[in-house]
Amino acid sequence: MQQRLDFYKANPAAIKALMAVEAAIEKSSIEHALAHLVRLRASQINGCAFCVDMHTADARKGGETDRRLATVVVWRETPFFTERERAALEWTEALTLVSHDHVPDAVWEAVKPHFTEAELVDLTLLVSAINAWNRFAISFRKMPA
Repeated sequence: MQQRLDFYKANPAAIKALMAVEAAIEKSSIEHALAHLVRLRASQINGCAFCVDMHTADARKGGETDRRLATVVVWRETPFFTERERAALEWTEALTLVSHDHVPDAVWEAVKPHFTEAELVDLTLLVSAINAWNRFAISFRKMPA
């Protein structure tokens, strides 16, 4: 597969806007280790090779273990994730697949006890941002280095 266009060069203003969102996420209440897991899971669901590669590498640099990274895709079937992480991963899946069932009440009830209202907004911004990045990378065929 070949890259269709370099979206960074094609429209720097658009990417600058996404980078501003990333700057807000960086300052948010969501811990970096959890943000890596969320980005990885959304990217797996969306099938974004570039983002899966990048977020796996970033998570490793941040101290994440290979075992947990390898099992993010099957997080429900492993004992390796905390309840907070599980809630965030479930929220990530529901938002990423929003057209399937519009974030069911059961998912809302599962995530609520683990995050403050401000954290829920931050987590939702994080999920929304990685989904936007996935759509850029997939549609323009950005390839892992």
